[in-house]
Order: sequence, then C-alpha cells, then structure tokens
Amino acid sequence: MPSVRLQLTLITAALLGCGLAVAPAHAAEPGVRALRGVKVYPAPDAPPIDDGVVLVREGRIVGLGTRDAASGVPPLAPGCDGGVLMAGFQNSHVHLNGAAFANAKASPAAKLEDGLAALLTRYGFTTAFDIASDRDNTLALRKRVDQGELKGPRLLTAGLPLFPQGLPFYLDHFDPAFLAKLPQPDSVAAALATVRQNLDAGAEATKLFLVTPQRNRPPKRMAADIAEAAAAQTHRRGRLVFAHPTDLDGVRAALQAQVDILAHPPLGVPGPWPVELMDALRAAGVHIVPTLKLLRYELAKEKLPLPAADAVLQDSVREFGRFAAAGGKVLFGTDVDYMEDSDPTEEYELLAQAGLRPMQILASLTTVPAERWNEATRRGRLMPGMEADIVVLNGDPAQSVARFADVKCTLRGGRVIFSR
Repeated sequence: MPSVRLQLTLITAALLGCGLAVAPAHAAEPGVRALRGVKVYPAPDAPPIDDGVVLVREGRIVGLGTRDAASGVPPLAPGCDGGVLMAGFQNSHVHLNGAAFANAKASPAAKLEDGLAALLTRYGFTTAFDIASDRDNTLALRKRVDQGELKGPRLLTAGLPLFPQGLPFYLDHFDPAFLAKLPQPDSVAAALATVRQNLDAGAEATKLFLVTPQRNRPPKRMAADIAEAAAAQTHRRGRLVFAHPTDLDGVRAALQAQVDILAHPPLGVPGPWPVELMDALRAAGVHIVPTLKLLRYELAKEKLPLPAADAVLQDSVREFGRFAAAGGKVLFGTDVDYMEDSDPTEEYELLAQAGLRPMQILASLTTVPAERWNEATRRGRLMPGMEADIVVLNGDPAQSVARFADVKCTLRGGRVIFSR
C-alpha cells in the first residue's frame, strides 16, 4: 500500500492541476484526527475525492486525501463519518428576532442552542449574517456562543438597520418595543450617529432599507444623501453595506449609494428587469442574495391565488437566473426568522430552476462569501490551513440540490455543533 505521504502528495498534485493548492500532511502526527466521507468536495472548482478524508488538528485542516491515507488515525467526530463532506455553509441573510432568542443574555443555554439548531446549524450553516435585529440582544447571543456556553455558528450582525421616515407595513406584527428601537434618521448627522453606534458596539455591516412599502400609501424612500453618507461612513470603517431595494428605483438608489450587497433582488417586479441596470450591478461588483423562496411566502400571506402567485414567482426566478448567468455574484441567504419556515430545500430548488448548477450553489454558500468578506485564506474550502468548518451531508447534491439541506453533521472549528 502506498505511504501516507505518497497518497496525500498524489491528491495534492491532482488538486493543484485545478488551481487548488493543498499541502501534504503527516497523518501520524500527534493530535491529528480524521473525518472520513464517501465523497469529499474540497471546493466548488475542484474535483471531488471519492472515499476521501479530511485531517484536522486543533480546529484547522492539515490535510486531505484518500481514505486509505488516514488508516489508523482516530476519528474527529464519531458518528459523522460516511457522508459527503464540504466546507461549512454561510447564510448571508438571517434575522435573530424570534422568541427562541429573547433575553439572550440570561436565557437558558439549551433554549438558545435549540433555536440556533432549528434555524441554522441543522442545515449546515457554520456562519450566519444577521442583517437586522435587536443589536444588543444579538451581540449577547454571539458572546455566549463564542465563549462556548452553547453550540452555534459564527454570528455576524448589521445590528439595528436604518429606515426612511416610515417602517414597512410587513413589520407591523413585531413587538412595539422593538419597533421603537429601529432608527429612522431624518438627517445625515442622525444616520452617521446610528452607523457609528452600531459599528462601535461590534456590528460588522450597515443595513439600509432604501424603500419601505406602506399599506394603502406610496412607499417611503430613504433620502439619497442619507444613504450615501451612511454607506461612505461604513466603508471608511472597512465594513460592508447591505441594502433592501424593494423595487427597481431602490436598486438604482443602491447603486448611487455604492452599497455592496443587495439583501434581495427586486422580487415580484415584472420582468424583464432592465438589462442596463443588471449590467450596472455586475460592473459595480454588487452581490445579490436571491431569497427566492421568500417571494412565495409573501405572496401566500397576501392570499394571491396559487396560479397567479406561481407565475409571479417564476418570473422573478427567471430574471434572477439571467443576472447569475451573465456573471452576477450570488450569496446564499434565506431571510429566516423573518420567514417562519427555516428549511432551505425550496430555495436550493428554485436556484436550480433559475439555472444555477450544484457547484454554483455550493460557491454561493462557501467560496463567494469567503471572498466577499476577505476570508478566502481561512474559509470556504477544505484545504490545509483553513478553519475546520465542515458540513457532512447524507447525499450528493450533484445528484439532487435538495441534498444540500440533508445534513448529517455540522462542525465548526472541528467541533460538532449539530448531529442528526
């Protein structure tokens, strides 16, 4: 049988041929543990390894290769071997406002952990970006996760979002005490103060609601000078800006303000979406979180008849597919904890209907967010030096994209944070 060094070197050579550098590792070194899979996807742009193994030490990946290469190496996570392995997923659009996370500073750890599992870790998310919540409560939740009091994903937050003078009608069901905290700056100075407060407290982004629908009234729109100043201040602090555009004019306002990420495309806006506008988004490097399942959810709330609702949904699926097919950058996200159903299966299926191939969907979960957050040397791939954030699936998503949601185990830093 070839030596460990030889087998891992052969895998290294194969991956190098695809542009993915992987350094050989000594499986026999002290502290190394092995996670074995029927298939390992090192990255969306690298060939899978059948009967593969990922070697981990102290929370980081130190090697990968064929299963035989790690003969005799102790298991990293008993009960998690035997699935399809890939890098941990990032959900780039979540909220943490549900009852499961209330009073996060003092709530029982088991309750919070169950909430995170139901929303995120059971679906393979090792990183989640909350883009609108009660900032201080979310930071308290994150602190308890980071201190190891409860198992959970890495949590990033935009803190309290900024609104125009008028909250959207679809927030009417929220607790009035929470709604009273939501900033509606009426001046550049007020907007800058909110941005500073969020970032000083520990937020990693700014969220701008550029357009807020009103019930039986025209929508409210954020003043251009406020949006531009808030975005510029965030960028000066080295952080990213999310925007909720709602409609095509909202997309234009996002471009004018130089935002980085659209939290949604203009869902429900009849196609074709203007080619020049979609081209401008791509040219500016703006990423979009599709949240296609959300549109069906909202249309059902409005009690639109099913055939009409499906036609509206398919129109947006088709238009978003055109954006992606032309090279638009896609970040996976689901708007969970605003949307009550946390299962992302339908989102994966709608992305496939839009024309995204399984490895493009995997990229939206792994390498694209790692690049967008300047973390490509730490996350998004299974290769030596990366943090051991790993998802173990029960089946191969290359055969059915629904398998992306069929999670056996989720590991963050080599530690199991969910096991089915």
